[in-house]
Amino acid sequence: MMSVAGAARRLDADPEQAVPVGEETAERFIEEKRIGERIKRLRLKKSMGLVELGRQTGLSASFLSQLETGRVVPTLRNLARIAMVFSKDLAHFFENDPQPLFRVHRRRERVRLPQTGADHPAYFFESLGFMVPDRQMDPYFAQFLPAEDEAARQEAIRTHVHAGFEFLYVLDGRLELRQGENHATLEPGDAVYFDSGTPHSYVCVSEKPASAVIVAMHQTGTVQVKPVATQAAPKAPHPMR
Repeated sequence: MMSVAGAARRLDADPEQAVPVGEETAERFIEEKRIGERIKRLRLKKSMGLVELGRQTGLSASFLSQLETGRVVPTLRNLARIAMVFSKDLAHFFENDPQPLFRVHRRRERVRLPQTGADHPAYFFESLGFMVPDRQMDPYFAQFLPAEDEAARQEAIRTHVHAGFEFLYVLDGRLELRQGENHATLEPGDAVYFDSGTPHSYVCVSEKPASAVIVAMHQTGTVQVKPVATQAAPKAPHPMR
């Protein structure tokens, strides 16, 4: 039996010659697209039951169950109803499955950036996820420098705030973290998980630089940065941006 690709090649060679596509080839094409599995993934992602999906599409729960398990093939009209419930285009059910996300970030490819808006940066950071588009979290490697004087210390403790949550794991040195009324001195191996929507800051309190891995987890698709003014320093954007 000639495949769809084979038929396409024949048509390219002789566009006036019609090449029929057999029932078996069509069934195999539909099976390869795993339409039922795609529908089920969309439904479960929305925490929606078969009855609820049936109510919104006008299709019976038993029919939808058979559709998800591949025992029946949907018409374009029925597929369109399902697509509209999930705000998808019909093409969603026929496109190739996206490859699982996998990105390696080599140390030599990272860029070391200073604290934003500071004349004398209190820390430097490197993005560990810069190659991932539309990422849902931002991981960083950060190095915090000891304050040389009180002016440098005041600049280091400028607070910042952004929607979502933050995770910090200390690798070396000692780091002072302030978040609202909370205050903690962290040493190597210590970790903290906190709401980054509350003003927070980091200060190195060891004689040598402190280093840490920081992961900013977005509450929405994009982190909205809101600088917070203090009496010690002017407004500053989120240091990891």
